[in-house]
Amino acid sequence: MTTLTSNVGSAPSTAHGEGQLAPELQLKIHEIMLKARVLEDRLITMYRQGDGYFWIGGPGEEAFNTSLGLLVDKGCGIEHDYLHLHYRSSATLLAMGADPVDSLRQMKNTVTDPYSRGRNFAGHYSARKWNIVPVSSPIEVQYSIAPGTAMAQKAAKSKGITIVQGGDAGSAEGDFATSLVWSSRKGQELPLLLLVTNNRFGISTPWEGQHGELRVADRGKAFGMPTATIDGNDVEAAWFGLKKAMDYVRTERKPYLLEAMVSRLNGHSSASGANFEKEADDCLALFEKKLEDRRLRTRDEMDDMRARFTAELLEASKRVREEPQPRPEQVWEHVFSTKNIVGNER
Repeated sequence: MTTLTSNVGSAPSTAHGEGQLAPELQLKIHEIMLKARVLEDRLITMYRQGDGYFWIGGPGEEAFNTSLGLLVDKGCGIEHDYLHLHYRSSATLLAMGADPVDSLRQMKNTVTDPYSRGRNFAGHYSARKWNIVPVSSPIEVQYSIAPGTAMAQKAAKSKGITIVQGGDAGSAEGDFATSLVWSSRKGQELPLLLLVTNNRFGISTPWEGQHGELRVADRGKAFGMPTATIDGNDVEAAWFGLKKAMDYVRTERKPYLLEAMVSRLNGHSSASGANFEKEADDCLALFEKKLEDRRLRTRDEMDDMRARFTAELLEASKRVREEPQPRPEQVWEHVFSTKNIVGNER
């Protein structure tokens, strides 16, 4: 396990050797990571074939995002975790139990899309049953929204925490500073876990031209919160780094800032071509090499799994292609709420 920097304690012990996950958990994480990667490949193909209007996703962030999805306390309501995610979170959704075919529906903008009934971009998830707040296109606004659910959890003295995730480029915006301020006020600290997945790029602007600090995580130190920077391309570093941060927020009911160094494998979005970056570190390839070395899964087994997932999603995309699009007279449906959902929460 690799932790780049940290100012809180030492890494937790594990049940299967120092810094190593139990074999069955490693295999489960690998299956989700692989399915998430194949899903992104299918979404990119659908976009290129004209079956979608735009693609933006998370190839290269699967190690971190899968761990996040498996570690959250999912459920509906104040007693469970709230997630304010961004548009690279497909692996998190799959780890929580989402059907990958629903992502194809969102790409195709069908009325069967459960996230927005064909109203939103690919990768813009929402799931009230799991407290997943709608992902929005404006960059990093989730950082200024997330303190709201954390305040509600604090007021209710619930056991749930709020988790907010964004990228390194967006952390240069004012919403990120707002989140730091409102979560760390003395005596009014919030149970908020701030996550920054740092792929060293903001659309086409490299990290070096945008940030003056050495680490995004360093910015949390001025607000008195614990921080860490981890290798988000390493499954076990991601898992234990996230678990440590989440345990702190759950126990102390105070904020924690965690930065994960990840890769952007297919460019920013379809606007930049979505072409594979061959020189970037690939978290899936790195983990598969580990599984081979540990004799947990053979190369043939992994290739067979990839082929099976690819075939399944190809067939699913053919079915989705025939599913209906929203009709013009439905333009105002699923846009404004017709009832007080919050008031009916309990």
